[in-house]
Amino acid sequence: MGRRPARCYRQIKGKPYPKSRYCRGVPDAKIRIYDVGMKRAPVDQFPHVVHLISWEKENVSSEALEAARVACNKYMTNNAGKDAFHLRIRVHPFHVLRINKMLSCAGADRLQTGMRGAFGKPLGLAARVNIGQVLLSVRCKDQHSVVAQEALRRAKFKFPGRQKIVCGTTWGFTPHKREDYIKWRREGRLIPDGVTCKLLNNHGPLSQRNERTPAFEQAGRICKIPVHAE
Repeated sequence: MGRRPARCYRQIKGKPYPKSRYCRGVPDAKIRIYDVGMKRAPVDQFPHVVHLISWEKENVSSEALEAARVACNKYMTNNAGKDAFHLRIRVHPFHVLRINKMLSCAGADRLQTGMRGAFGKPLGLAARVNIGQVLLSVRCKDQHSVVAQEALRRAKFKFPGRQKIVCGTTWGFTPHKREDYIKWRREGRLIPDGVTCKLLNNHGPLSQRNERTPAFEQAGRICKIPVHAE
């Protein structure tokens, strides 16, 4: 029996149904790689970020996520270079889809007509997505912004519903605005931490401060508002 079309499972109904000790025999998700490209590039290398945002509340299958990853990665590799970007899939398929299998051979309607609202067996996996939730993110340099937007536009065709492409105002995958990141980096408040960074504050004993984590005159944020020495 073949796989059902994703339109049968697009609508979110009921509670999440994750894999557990009660829900066994779940097939593996089609998508196994969530970071593509220069995923080990330091945070300073890629300042620009482009997001693909869902504009509907729906289920997105793991097959659709894998197809979008392949399409976006292929276009970015061919037009920007394999070392010029970092693509990250921002949603994970944990919701288990079910199917009530029935006989489909000739004359099966006489043998079995089935039961309405049957629970069903696990069929596949999907991610439950809300309006405004980020599906894919690409960080790159400023000169490759147009290429990243076109790559995400091609990835849009792999998803049901509506999506929007947005150029982020943050520095790469960090939560800090670009102007705040530049100023804090100049002040020595930021410590690179992989693809993101840590913002130093004035908490903790002074005895633990050193050249890498110096003490500052004021906090980096006051009531979540960025504060700079300049």
